[in-house]
Amino acid sequence: MDAYDGGSNAPQGPGEPGDAPAVPQGSPPGTAPTAADRPADVSIHDPEPRTGVAALSLRYQIGVAVALAVVAVAVCTHVGMMFLHVAPSNTLTKQHGRAIDDWIYPEFEQNWKLFAPNPLQQNIAVQVRAQISAADGAIRTTGWYDLSAQDGRAIDGNLLPSHTQQNELRRAWDYFVATHDSDNRAVGLRGALSETYLRRIVALRLDRENVAGRSGTVELVQVRSRTTNVPPPKWSEERVSDQPVYRVLPWWSLPADETDGGVK
Repeated sequence: MDAYDGGSNAPQGPGEPGDAPAVPQGSPPGTAPTAADRPADVSIHDPEPRTGVAALSLRYQIGVAVALAVVAVAVCTHVGMMFLHVAPSNTLTKQHGRAIDDWIYPEFEQNWKLFAPNPLQQNIAVQVRAQISAADGAIRTTGWYDLSAQDGRAIDGNLLPSHTQQNELRRAWDYFVATHDSDNRAVGLRGALSETYLRRIVALRLDRENVAGRSGTVELVQVRSRTTNVPPPKWSEERVSDQPVYRVLPWWSLPADETDGGVK
């Protein structure tokens, strides 16, 4: 009895791996089977469709590449400018300090240093009062309006506070303090400019509050700052005073061009 041969001559089931499509009988030797000659159970798989950028035409791919390159350059430039702004003084900042400041101010200003953080330890509130002349000739003095508190209420809970609400009054006061001595005397040529800037801001704020009423006129304004120390954390042994310190400026008269601009 012949033994079963399990080698290459063993019968195989249809569709098993390794099966090659049969060549029709009568075809010349070496002839490749055509699509019509392939069995029905043999499927031809199309290549997977392209997605994403690869699915775009060449010109759109070039456009996307250019856009990504522009965004990458802008991000790298901004990060570099921010680093140079907060980094200690070096050759680049000395040579290109003007360009760095033009990029940073006023939108990206930082009040801390990269290698030596120095958070604010005092709360400074700018307040103003006015002297108003009524239509009958009477003179009255208003109470103090806390302009910083008004800005704080406008910012609190606001997802997109304006640059004016955040920085206008604060920067104006910092500008005044930097150009005046402790006796409120102007130091340098920018002293008069800082006074004019601060005075116009408070005049516009008083007009917004309509402190003079319909028939009154704001004749004089007076500005002061109220400085209080930020309390130390509970775990700290540091002790600071909780009493406010005031810096009161002299009375300023409002020029005609400012009262005519809507301060009446």
